[in-house]
Amino acid sequence: MNDAEATEALGARLAGLIAAGDVITLAGQLGAGKTSIARGLLAALGLVGEAPSPSFAIVQPYAPPEVRLSVLHVDLYRIEDLAEMEELGLDEALADSALIVEWPERAPDHWPDALALSLEILPDGTRALTAQVPAAWKARWQQT
Repeated sequence: MNDAEATEALGARLAGLIAAGDVITLAGQLGAGKTSIARGLLAALGLVGEAPSPSFAIVQPYAPPEVRLSVLHVDLYRIEDLAEMEELGLDEALADSALIVEWPERAPDHWPDALALSLEILPDGTRALTAQVPAAWKARWQQT
């Protein structure tokens, strides 16, 4: 992936595959494209305008009619204690929402069935994508 447009395009493709109860985790250094993937996904779900980074809010909710599927965009960068995770109510939200989680390493092993995407900025400035694809995503992932 060469730029923000490519990462947003991946997010747009994922929007056609995601469903309530799904979790997509996005790992990678600052500026690697995590938020670009989330923005592409949200735009493809119908969000008009740019999705803000949830860095300060921690959880940015989106719900119909703003988007066609309820999504919680989560940024765990500022989470320092796993006890804080319980207060967010993310597991309960999975009943009718999908989660896009940036900085999932702040809550290791919390979502073992997530589609885990990791982005790395290479020396030439392009980005490499690594995916850990759980069984529930195998058939869908082949469509990206």
